[in-house]
Amino acid sequence: MDKDTRAALALRLGQIACEAGKIILAADRASSLKPDGSPVTAADRTSEQLIRAQLQTLDAALPVIAEESFDAARQREAPRRLALIDPLDGTREFIAGRDEFTVNLAVIEDGAPVAAAVYVPARRQLYLAGAQAFRVDAEPGSTVVLGASQPLRTRAYPPEGLAALVSRSHLDDATHRMIDRLPLRTCEPIGSSLKFCLIAEGRADVYPRLSPTMEWDTAAGHAVLVAAGGQVLAPDGSALTYGKAGFRNPGFVAWGREPLAL
Repeated sequence: MDKDTRAALALRLGQIACEAGKIILAADRASSLKPDGSPVTAADRTSEQLIRAQLQTLDAALPVIAEESFDAARQREAPRRLALIDPLDGTREFIAGRDEFTVNLAVIEDGAPVAAAVYVPARRQLYLAGAQAFRVDAEPGSTVVLGASQPLRTRAYPPEGLAALVSRSHLDDATHRMIDRLPLRTCEPIGSSLKFCLIAEGRADVYPRLSPTMEWDTAAGHAVLVAAGGQVLAPDGSALTYGKAGFRNPGFVAWGREPLAL
């Protein structure tokens, strides 16, 4: 996919994400529990329904893997090209009334994200990724205009120490041990894929997450960070890829620049 095609696709994904954001902000925050014990709201489901319908209009042949409708028994293999969707990433933050939840849309080709959008409805911030990464101020449901977009670039690591971001709800012992080995100045817990985007715009430097995640949790944020100059690596140091068995990630570390030797 060439540069212009990726940019146009990212913009379209961003428009869909903004429309989903409007639905989320208007929704009730009441929740129930899924079989795995994680919370779900009506906003998760209605957002996914809208996104699926819009993607069908965009490209009827594009396979869609989305959190609320995923069936591991039926979806055993990943096609070469697909969309990975988290219609409301950070459901716990949404329920708690925080502003960190996001809408994540990514298109994957041959295991890598090629275009993506991460929308933060409560902050009116839209992050887009094609060959380059941008941030756009966008009201929920509004038409996305790139005229006032801000190109994103990760920052050089500060000599006084790194700013780390960690999961607010899923901070495990292995990640704690890694944090202890990093030359940190600060460490802040934040929910959702927003962490990738904050590193992409130079407001933080590293995001370790060594407990498992699902691919729709990371694909869009991954795309934004890489397009801004960062890296997202698996625990063995290889690039994190998509379309794995069960669409499950083993863990990862997101870096603003080159990874540091630990």
